[in-house]
Amino acid sequence: MRIVVAGLLALGLALVLGEAQAADGPTGTWRMANGKVTVRVSKCGAGLCARVVALKKPRDDKGKPRTDKENPNPALRQRPVIGLTVLSNMKASGEGRWSGIIYNPDDGNTYSSAIQITGPSTMRVNGCVAGVFCKSTKFIRVD
Repeated sequence: MRIVVAGLLALGLALVLGEAQAADGPTGTWRMANGKVTVRVSKCGAGLCARVVALKKPRDDKGKPRTDKENPNPALRQRPVIGLTVLSNMKASGEGRWSGIIYNPDDGNTYSSAIQITGPSTMRVNGCVAGVFCKSTKFIRVD
């Protein structure tokens, strides 16, 4: 009986914590499902933004920290990817949804973006070109 009660209490706690995290929306730390990038989503001005806080491979083949080498502005190509703002101006656009801008340091381009909370510990991030060609990536909450 104690095991059943303990199990039910643990399940109840997990559900409460999951609902609390979902209520927070996307603020927090998230890792891309493939583990390549970890970002921290936080409030920025009237919306949300996300900064890169970790990379699966933080150094290039020469052992140097990865930089924003594809940036169209040559003056910004030496800035580190860790610390880079990749989501910006994200505004609420519906229940569990935000829209704004995403910067992709892999190609140096900026795209329209949407994020959606898809579960208590999952988030989907979309980036679109001309509103038609979109790519979607799953993130898992890590905090």
